Amino acid sequence: MTGPNRPEAHTAAPRFATDIVTFYHPEFWGLESAGDFRDWAVENPERFWERVLDALTEAGVTGIELTFAPGDIDSVLRAFGDAPSFRRDLAARGLSVVSAFIASSECPDWRHGTNLPAIVADAERRAAFLTEVGAEVLVAGLPMRATFGTRPPFFVDAAYMTRMADIAHAVGEAVAQHGVRLAFHTESNSTLWYERDIDLFMVLTDPRYVWLCPDSCHIALGGGDPVAVARRHSQRIALAHWKDAVKPIDVELTIDETVFAQQQPYMTELGKGIVDFKGWADEMSRTPGAAIVLIELDEAPDPVAALRAGITVAQEARATRA
Repeated sequence: MTGPNRPEAHTAAPRFATDIVTFYHPEFWGLESAGDFRDWAVENPERFWERVLDALTEAGVTGIELTFAPGDIDSVLRAFGDAPSFRRDLAARGLSVVSAFIASSECPDWRHGTNLPAIVADAERRAAFLTEVGAEVLVAGLPMRATFGTRPPFFVDAAYMTRMADIAHAVGEAVAQHGVRLAFHTESNSTLWYERDIDLFMVLTDPRYVWLCPDSCHIALGGGDPVAVARRHSQRIALAHWKDAVKPIDVELTIDETVFAQQQPYMTELGKGIVDFKGWADEMSRTPGAAIVLIELDEAPDPVAALRAGITVAQEARATRA
């Protein structure tokens, strides 16, 4: 989009944020495995959050995105008692929640849409919490694809996307009553991964109720162009995940509970991969979510150093953007 219809760029310096998954590497906690870390964090929510918040402050990051356990809403409530107490603790450190991510494994299944009341109720509970902590974005994803070659085949076609759009409208309208925007994340191997998936879902959904949370890494892993996606849908981007990819995923992964681990070798720290962050920064500056730069680093062994490096990459990209 060019000329008078192209949104104006926002030039004010953004706030930097990150997803709590950044802190999930067992090495950061002096533990042997991911399982050991999860067990420890579930049993020690106060100590988990204390170290995470200290690390965020040390890294110069002021915003957080809650995610799947152990960095989820339920963990916050176990550690702090309630949302206002969490908000006060964050504010004392100069921190705040910007968003929360709904993990597909921790919410009612969207695939068939026969449990819409449960889906909406779950989203409303999360939106109410976000309102109490002062956040405005609830990030969701569409269901995963099936492993290629599975019989009977599962097609991501117009009929499927229409069902997803109907659910998204119901959820988006419900959370909007809490002052929260519902934004959809472009997860690898999900039904919102390829550029075509994103375009189809966006055209089927009402922009007043359904927003986009593009992830630069995952779009690139699907062979897409993150900058082009951001340009086409700039007016509907409520938040974005800044993340880098080594190369597109070039094999058919088995889509099961191990798929996220299978994706890890294709991901890397900001500035070390194939994403054009200068172009990405330019497009992000023209979106409703321009005030937040959310750097995502899945399970970084040294999250403080990785976040500082990511901030530098983002700052340089913004300074030299087109």
